[in-house]
Amino acid sequence: MSDLPLLHAHDMATFAARGFLRMDGVVPDAINAQFMDEVGEIEPPEPGRKLRRTYGELLAKAGIPEVGAGVPLARTYAQGSAIARMLELPAVAGAIRSLVGEDPTFDHHFLHVTFPPAYHAASGGENVSQHTHQDSTIDPRQAFDLQIMYYPHAVTRPMGGTRFVPGTHLRKVSEAALGRYQNIRGQQHMVCEAGTLLFLHSGVWHGGGVNLSDRTRTMFKIRMNPSRSQARMFDTSTLEQPTGQRPIFYLKGAQPRTVEQILMTPEPWFEDDTGRLEFVNRVKFWRYLTGDATYDADYWLTRLENLATA
Repeated sequence: MSDLPLLHAHDMATFAARGFLRMDGVVPDAINAQFMDEVGEIEPPEPGRKLRRTYGELLAKAGIPEVGAGVPLARTYAQGSAIARMLELPAVAGAIRSLVGEDPTFDHHFLHVTFPPAYHAASGGENVSQHTHQDSTIDPRQAFDLQIMYYPHAVTRPMGGTRFVPGTHLRKVSEAALGRYQNIRGQQHMVCEAGTLLFLHSGVWHGGGVNLSDRTRTMFKIRMNPSRSQARMFDTSTLEQPTGQRPIFYLKGAQPRTVEQILMTPEPWFEDDTGRLEFVNRVKFWRYLTGDATYDADYWLTRLENLATA
């Protein structure tokens, strides 16, 4: 199917369970520097000048194309541009193929710049974090869009890197209805080296952190849609052979790392009762990703589908 380095089954199971994968430092320094050059200089606002105006002028001058939704991703960025070069990296192209399938469609992109306290002080604005949200939640599809968040420079903890809550991607909400939740058990904050990529299921709850450092933080987001099947696009040769259901109560030491073990590992925010709904949804999602309508883990869907009549 492809000469690209596709994701292995355990990577896909991790994405199915947690809604994200990250590749630290995968983008070379030369591409990171080129991207920052294409974005252009970020100048401090004049005293009393609204930061929104400064941001608008930055976006207008940045060397990022304006592209209509629905264009094939392969034709979105000019050949030789930093983003085109990043997307062509074998590890990146292989992950995209594994998660979205062949010939994905461009949805939108955006340059996120988070300013340090001095910028807000000069403009008279308030320095706050972004509310927690899902991006463009408009339907209950099992198919999913992929979002790539690209960090072209190192992000320290004071810089307020993207925070996100692993495992929330299968819990559909009204996009910003969860904005009052700012700190959830198990949430992560992006602290990373330059050239790091975060691959997010479009349903993951996330938000931008408040920047308390002395420099701007830059992140570029690309959202893409599948145009073909997303089933069995990863390296299916790495799938384990089924051996039947494992014991539900396993008391003889650490469980071996398998797809089932990954899918059945809870997040810190799971409750003892409603957390079980997440396990059910993970099994359904894995069926979608593998094209196997009979797959089950820990008997969750077998129980629900038991229609014995005699």
